[in-house]
Amino acid sequence: MHPEFEKYLVANTSLMEDTIQDIGNNAINKTLRRNELLLQAGDVCRHKVFIAKGLLRTYSIDANGNEHIVQFSPEHTWTLDIESYDKETPSLINIGATEPTEVLLWTKDDFNRLLNEVPELRKLSQQIISRNIYYSRQRILTTLSGTPEEKYDDFIQRFPNLLSRLPLRMIASYLGMSIKTLTRIRHTQLHR
Repeated sequence: MHPEFEKYLVANTSLMEDTIQDIGNNAINKTLRRNELLLQAGDVCRHKVFIAKGLLRTYSIDANGNEHIVQFSPEHTWTLDIESYDKETPSLINIGATEPTEVLLWTKDDFNRLLNEVPELRKLSQQIISRNIYYSRQRILTTLSGTPEEKYDDFIQRFPNLLSRLPLRMIASYLGMSIKTLTRIRHTQLHR
């Protein structure tokens, strides 16, 4: 088992060590190189993913080749394409590593069995789903009604540790603005 996953469960649950070991032992460990895909659009998402170390991005590419980043998933977070995973249909998104990344993967059958056997894991899973729904709603509202400055301020408040780990083009893509606009905002903030 990955020590970061063990630390995560110890910090977020009161599970006994043997249960933590069992959950971890059901996972597949995978290491991704920078820019390596974990999920490619067109493939079916077959795993729940815990990021032990590193950083993933979830994105789509439009007909003009432009990348649109939907989500960043740093260490100690979970990710997947929920629609593809639930419906077992081809994904419309890619999930790729922005830096060398270590993940743990659980198949749908294994994770569902663990949820049934470990009520506290089910509770943690439900809390994560709720937090993601709340965050997604807030992100949609900010995207629809926020100024570029408000979008950037929201990003740096939510993800202060990601600023130094991401190229400006990825931050701009996530915020739905041009690099030129993002550079102007950053320049203005630095000279306040």
